Amino acid sequence: MDVQPFQVHIPESTLEDLRQRLARTRWSGEIPGSQWDYGANLDYVKELVDYWASEFDWRAQEQTINTFDHFRAKVEDIEVHFIHQRGRGPDPIPLIITHGWPSSFAEMLKIIPLLTDPASHGGAAEDSFDVVVPSMPGYGFSSQPAQRGMSVFRVGDLWLKLMTEGLGYQRFGAQGGDWGAGVTAHLGFTYPEQVLGIHVTSVTRPLPYLGPGSRPVSIEEQKFLDDRAKWQQDEGGYSHIQGTKPQTLSYGLNDSPAGLAAWIVEKFRTWSDCGGDVERRFTKDELLTNITIYWATETINSSTRIYYESQRVPWNLEEGQRIEVPSGVAVFPQEISHPPREWAERSYNLQRWTKMPRGGHFAAQEEPELLAEDIRAFFRPLRD
Repeated sequence: MDVQPFQVHIPESTLEDLRQRLARTRWSGEIPGSQWDYGANLDYVKELVDYWASEFDWRAQEQTINTFDHFRAKVEDIEVHFIHQRGRGPDPIPLIITHGWPSSFAEMLKIIPLLTDPASHGGAAEDSFDVVVPSMPGYGFSSQPAQRGMSVFRVGDLWLKLMTEGLGYQRFGAQGGDWGAGVTAHLGFTYPEQVLGIHVTSVTRPLPYLGPGSRPVSIEEQKFLDDRAKWQQDEGGYSHIQGTKPQTLSYGLNDSPAGLAAWIVEKFRTWSDCGGDVERRFTKDELLTNITIYWATETINSSTRIYYESQRVPWNLEEGQRIEVPSGVAVFPQEISHPPREWAERSYNLQRWTKMPRGGHFAAQEEPELLAEDIRAFFRPLRD
């Protein structure tokens, strides 16, 4: 596998076109005083778009991004972009970290130094990792799949080849949240000889076996299932359209940067531990760096297809099946779903379960120190 250095660079013509489109935004109306009740608030999106057009400095963000070591490699038919940052410790563990939607590799920029060089950030050098952060196929600077079927299973299979054939790691750990948690779980389930342990911030995939012979669902588990159903009713519209008609959605979001910003920032506000003020957790620069990656690479369409593909190959464990590699879960209070520990134990060989004091869906960006310490602590006994 040919692994080549890569540098993130967005052409100036793309940035100029973006500014022109932002200036020509045709704004929709809004019910007075409705705030965020109907979706993304008009006043805030206007404020964000104005900042994007007049003050946001992509080149400064690009310079920061390029302080990390970027590469591209062709894995089967996909050009995969990834950061590969070597650990500064005596015996770093290789660790692949997978993002979700509507995130990107940029979510992990704060946590990478904490894992590669813990001694410089209040930790021990012996806890260091070689960190690999790929852009999932159809996201960011990875290529867009031209065929059907890019589910969490397919992504996990590609990651195994990247880690073993591309980077020469025969044993490695895996970590992820959102869709990245599904990819991570698949790696642990399917490749236990290569994966020494997995750490996730979400345990909604795979669905455990609940048929005859399994133990009854507990009161806490039933509450989780009821809460999840209510959440799908109240908040799951985005998932339904992305899982059924992502192509139709893409025409508006790929053509209107204001529309794209509204679609993404509403999720960062709703899913984070921000108390309704998205900038309590993310600066405008952080929000717009992620949104600009989606805009410039034209990947909103290809990124949402994972909902469509994964709905067509649901992952339900059969009787007697579970993920047998050691597993750790960090439970952030504002994560989308909050299954109880016994639910996770149905599917995972659970070795660590940490209830965090704060944080939400975008844990690596919201609470990098908390997440990094939990990852270090989970993998510590696996280092031998």
